[in-house]
Amino acid sequence: MKRILEVLSEEINITDTNEAQKRPKVPEGSVEYRSVAFKYKPDAENYIMKNISFKISSGETVGIIGGTGSAKTSLVQLIPRLYDVSEGSVLVGGRDVRNYTMEDLRSAVGMVLQKNVLFSGTIRDNLKWGDKDASDEEIIAACKAACAHDFIMSFPEQYETHLGQGGVNVSGGQKQRLCIARALLKKPKIIILDDSTSAVDTATDQKIRQAFKENLRDTTTIIIAQRITSVMDADKIIVLNDGKIDAVGSHDELLAGNEIYQDVYYSQQKGAAV
Repeated sequence: MKRILEVLSEEINITDTNEAQKRPKVPEGSVEYRSVAFKYKPDAENYIMKNISFKISSGETVGIIGGTGSAKTSLVQLIPRLYDVSEGSVLVGGRDVRNYTMEDLRSAVGMVLQKNVLFSGTIRDNLKWGDKDASDEEIIAACKAACAHDFIMSFPEQYETHLGQGGVNVSGGQKQRLCIARALLKKPKIIILDDSTSAVDTATDQKIRQAFKENLRDTTTIIIAQRITSVMDADKIIVLNDGKIDAVGSHDELLAGNEIYQDVYYSQQKGAAV
């Protein structure tokens, strides 16, 4: 009880600034990092990431690859201000993220994590958390893009299928696809997929990426993945190593000249061959 009270009384240190109240909504999905450094606590000795600078144009698809502890997830969490930068700035739509209201910024960013939450209720109810006013046509379109429509239609009650708490009556891959569809219903300017297709097979992963390319041409897509196949078709790929950018380039460029990318690619090729 004491610990619960401590959490409830904790003051939120990420809030809307006075400047944010004067700003319009997010105009488009471009992202820019300018000399960004980050550590979880101001008095921490070591930075989680440092000297991060890159640009993503609106509508681009960008992959992020790196080993465990390379700060991949921390990097993208700065976009919707789940954390604030310690140094430098993150810009969305040409403006510092701190100059938007939290509501406007986060409504423009969809995030799908490796482990997502489904609630007790029907599949339709869960999807409408993305947009409570979504029409049946919009729900079906989002589910088709996420490769979820076919398995939903295989259930006797289809979209009215009741999900247990946490989605215990669907598989891990089905859960991930439902969460992707829910994020798509937000119609975000930016969608971040953080290892969110890890539980689906490579063929389904490829179908989802193809549907994104066809249906989300104006949406900036950022894909964090362990599998090279999930990012190899991206417009560019960022290779992270120990909280720093090791390289940025296309699949072919990185395969020709980046040691970290080469190691990951060839180790996965060997695994696939076995």
